[in-house]
Amino acid sequence: MGVHRGTADHQVPPQTRASLNAVLAILAAYVLGATPTSYIAGKVGRGIDLREHGSKNLGATNVYRILGWKYAIPVALVDIAKGVAPALLFSHPAWLAVAVGGAAVLGHMFSPYVRFKGGKGVATAAGMFLALAPLAVLIAMAVWGICLWLTGYVSLSSIIAVLSVPLSVVLLQPGSPYVFWASVALVALIIFAHRRNVSRLLSGTENRFRTRGRPA
Repeated sequence: MGVHRGTADHQVPPQTRASLNAVLAILAAYVLGATPTSYIAGKVGRGIDLREHGSKNLGATNVYRILGWKYAIPVALVDIAKGVAPALLFSHPAWLAVAVGGAAVLGHMFSPYVRFKGGKGVATAAGMFLALAPLAVLIAMAVWGICLWLTGYVSLSSIIAVLSVPLSVVLLQPGSPYVFWASVALVALIIFAHRRNVSRLLSGTENRFRTRGRPA
């Protein structure tokens, strides 16, 4: 019996087990990120599908526009947590932390629960980088707030804030190549998610989150 047990323990090589565990972690992070927080808030709050109201986006900003702060703040916090949790739980090795965080962001943006039409990934990506590069996120949050105050555009503020992350990582964490390239990929992904907003910004038809002063 002892010989049999010892043989069974060595049937799966350690490297294979590690690879399988990494794949399962990435899949779990995707499933967690795919949880459609905004969709659930719309159903619970008013019994509506937020994809049919406001900007038709399943993000915290649209939740605020339709349901108000009461629902928008919890939704934003949960979306951030979806990025923080996997990256913290699987923080080593560095490539796995980046992989599970990225999987959570992709799950949020392309959720199978809502026909692969989720949010734009900003909050979940912010959560991911809170775990990987917290100072870069704090700088990006300050950039976002200043841009929003000056312009009133959430989309433009989000894009500019995300663009600041790779630069901050280079300056503050020069020995973190995985985090840097993840931030570069994040920039491309967020800009892609905001492509319609960019078109509306260029045409002058983008909705403002709020305006400074009264319109003329």
